[in-house]
Amino acid sequence: MAGQRNGRTVRDLRRGNRTAVLQKLYFDGPLSRFELGPATGLSSGSVSNVVADLVADGLVEEAGSVDSDGGRPRTLLRVAPDSGQMIGVDVGETRVRVELFDLALTELARTERRLVPHGYDAEVIAGHIRDGIAEVLGVEQAVPERLLGVGVGVPGIVEHTPEQGAVVHGQTIGWDAVPLEQLLRSASRLPDEVPYFIDNGARTLGQAEMWFGAGRGAHNAVVVLFGSGVGACVVTPEVEHGRAVEWGHLTVRVRGRRCRCGAAGCLEAYAGAESLLERWREEGGRPPEGTDEETALTAMLAAAYPAEGAGHDPVALAVLEETAEYVGAGLSDLINLFQPERILIGGWAGLQLGARFLPAVRRHAATYALRHPADKVTIDLGRLGSDAVTVGAAILPLADFFASGGRRPEPVTEGRLPAWRAALRERAPR
Repeated sequence: MAGQRNGRTVRDLRRGNRTAVLQKLYFDGPLSRFELGPATGLSSGSVSNVVADLVADGLVEEAGSVDSDGGRPRTLLRVAPDSGQMIGVDVGETRVRVELFDLALTELARTERRLVPHGYDAEVIAGHIRDGIAEVLGVEQAVPERLLGVGVGVPGIVEHTPEQGAVVHGQTIGWDAVPLEQLLRSASRLPDEVPYFIDNGARTLGQAEMWFGAGRGAHNAVVVLFGSGVGACVVTPEVEHGRAVEWGHLTVRVRGRRCRCGAAGCLEAYAGAESLLERWREEGGRPPEGTDEETALTAMLAAAYPAEGAGHDPVALAVLEETAEYVGAGLSDLINLFQPERILIGGWAGLQLGARFLPAVRRHAATYALRHPADKVTIDLGRLGSDAVTVGAAILPLADFFASGGRRPEPVTEGRLPAWRAALRERAPR
């Protein structure tokens, strides 16, 4: 058919060219038009046309110049940071965090809603998200008409259905097929064309670390999340966009401790922050009364590893040392199954714990794993800190924006989901 080539229309080709230029400038810019040609595989004429379109759309701007060999200075180009905004939401198990970012993922605003223990009522959570979105969009830097979408990271398994959108199966928090996207849209103050992108929180954490953190450049990696519970995102050449796996519910001890999911002996029953604190109490430890999990875990670590000259709490130390072995054993299963180049530890609890006993975790992982894959893996902390889930959630609308060639959101259709998943597969250039 005229206007098509190998099944691709001229519109598809133009969108693909815009995507290629945008992504190259975003991850490797600023670059000159001369550099964009070989970097994207496009002809100089195509680069000039695409850049002209992107500049006219306000998506690309000049960023200085560099000298050329004997000729006129070459103008450098970059993606304009203020040409779009995204919202990232982290539905954790202790709080709901909402952040507004510009296109360069610079934080413009944030708000948090603390959750009472085990307070995971879906309607309440949806209300916190809606209120948080309204709050961050009310700051001076917000430009709601430039909002590309809202990304949400949640605990549990996320299923996307044509009828209800994103449905969350979060067994450990009592969510059984919760139609979260439908709940958010039912009372949303956002225009209908602003899309929601909902995915597992460990996967959004993993995506953030792979695009911008300690995972960049790796082909095989596992990013693990420790909070109240435990999760992981596995990235391999076959699953480049990352796959969330319920690693926390791997059985590490037959007929072991009862897990929040109802099974016995799960890794989460030994390594999640909630279970760590329970074990400390059971052995006679005394977490501060009336504090949240994050504060209590900080107190436990301080008791086990006190400042020089202070006496340590042997019970807290014993529980943490046992936990390091369970975590190492759990990582050994990931090493044997997926043979990653890197394992990255994140999440608020993971960052606190890892700073204290990462050497012990590495030692135990090497002991339990097969020697050959264990020799090839590095185990480190993530680089993006406690905001990694919200950053990763904001990447979801950003990836959709790239997939559409930098076009603004249109009314939601069934075709949107494959587009943003495809964009995640084309993650940051290595």
